[in-house]
Amino acid sequence: MPFALIFISGGAILALELLASRIMTPYFGVSLYIWTGILSITLVSLALGYWWGGRLAGGRQPATDRKLGLLFAIMPGLAGIAIVAACLLYPYAFLPLARWSLIGGAFAACMILLFLPLVATSAMNPLLVALLLRRQAAHKTAHEGDAGSGMVFFVSTLGSVAGVIVTAFLLIPNVSNFTAALLVALLLGVLSLTAAALPKLPMYGRGAVTACGIIAMMGAVLLAWQGDNYTGRQGKIAFSGGQWQVEGTHGSLFGTVKILRSGTDGDGKFLRVYFHDGLIQNAVDSNQRSIVFYTYALEALTRAYQPQPQQVLVLGLGAGIVPSRLARDGARVEVVEIDPASLAVAQHYFGFDATRITTHQADARTFVSDCTPRHDVVLVDLFHGDGTPDYLITREFFRDLRRCLTPGGIAVFNTFVDLENQRAYAHLLATLTSELPHVAMYRQDHRPDARQINSYLVAAPVPLPVPQRITMTDAPKRYASALLDMLAKPQTVGGEHTASGKIIHDAWNAAALDMAASQSAFRRSVLDTTPAALLMN
Repeated sequence: MPFALIFISGGAILALELLASRIMTPYFGVSLYIWTGILSITLVSLALGYWWGGRLAGGRQPATDRKLGLLFAIMPGLAGIAIVAACLLYPYAFLPLARWSLIGGAFAACMILLFLPLVATSAMNPLLVALLLRRQAAHKTAHEGDAGSGMVFFVSTLGSVAGVIVTAFLLIPNVSNFTAALLVALLLGVLSLTAAALPKLPMYGRGAVTACGIIAMMGAVLLAWQGDNYTGRQGKIAFSGGQWQVEGTHGSLFGTVKILRSGTDGDGKFLRVYFHDGLIQNAVDSNQRSIVFYTYALEALTRAYQPQPQQVLVLGLGAGIVPSRLARDGARVEVVEIDPASLAVAQHYFGFDATRITTHQADARTFVSDCTPRHDVVLVDLFHGDGTPDYLITREFFRDLRRCLTPGGIAVFNTFVDLENQRAYAHLLATLTSELPHVAMYRQDHRPDARQINSYLVAAPVPLPVPQRITMTDAPKRYASALLDMLAKPQTVGGEHTASGKIIHDAWNAAALDMAASQSAFRRSVLDTTPAALLMN
């Protein structure tokens, strides 16, 4: 039975680490910094836990069997209580921490979520080794050379593997990250109760172990039960100049999607927003018409360079508005989307008709690596966290993308540029032009104080045709003139745009730090306008 406890506690360690990354993403983004914090704090916590467990078991006055049993049995309960305390704290602490510093705040957030639970659970391993040594000495048996420590860490590590699998494929798709963390705390409380009930485990203070387990369990259950009231995440939330209600939440391995719905006006009209880990991906009115400029910008650029697109490949589904509009006018559209939650949300809330559009649940990089040159347009709208994942902006990816295009085909990109750190964008442009050398860049007029803006790119391996003048008759009136102004001012991407850029390869990303800084700036702009109740998932 002690080995079963070690197995389950090992699973709890990795489950909590995996959940920490998802809990922190809306606040700190997806970058080098968050994973540096998670891995660093995890390893430091484990090291300290192993050291502390060894000190408790040995030291100047080695612990008795009954004290070892007490310490071993109470650790899961203490870890569970620490997780409950972290869940009480983080919904209100993480936003101020992120606004203070994305790097320092990420490390502090990791300490809150991981440090005490991981120290306590990892201390169980040397304590069990000490118990095994005492048992061997009591029975006067010749103990193994490693005193059983190899088996202890073997079982704990297998438990960690099981914890990752259960968390990824059972907890994350079905419950919120807040609830999943509390389930881990509940399980750890059960472990302490189980240990207290083991008659063969020598121990004094069984009542204290039992109480600790009950406190962890009751705290987890009560907080999960009253979580919505405690955090305010299900009430009306003030955001972007209006009052919003969370209409639906969909979790997957790729983040948490929330559907926000505004109140209805006197005519029964409302707005609906696709909100993914702190970012607005799209928004529509009650007639399913997009109210986001980029939707019309991507379509307008497509039609300006390919007035009658026949075969369109869209990388990144989101709410499915752009592919739906292109398919409506007769184009044969294929969509590649890695996140199954996106397809479910697009169909249920945004009118996406999967029977009219061929949809592939796949990674865009894998899909284009086996792509045939049958597409006259490839639309690239790939984001995760605060930017496009590194492996989707390498020279090798753009080389594969070029092979997807028919002769005369074009690729249209939706990207973001940090106007105060254009070196990061120069890396993207340098990499793109290394495979698709003819690039036109379009940007909407923006406020002088704007820092992060959309930057649209049209790229091709051969010289681009002269764009045709088009009219988007069904675009919102407030966008009509802005679209015409943007289309009238293309910039040819040349040496002045790419001079400071380095080409990004699969094997080497010399731009990683510049891009992380740009993504951090974008996340800070999100934190300035987004309430804590929406960031929590």
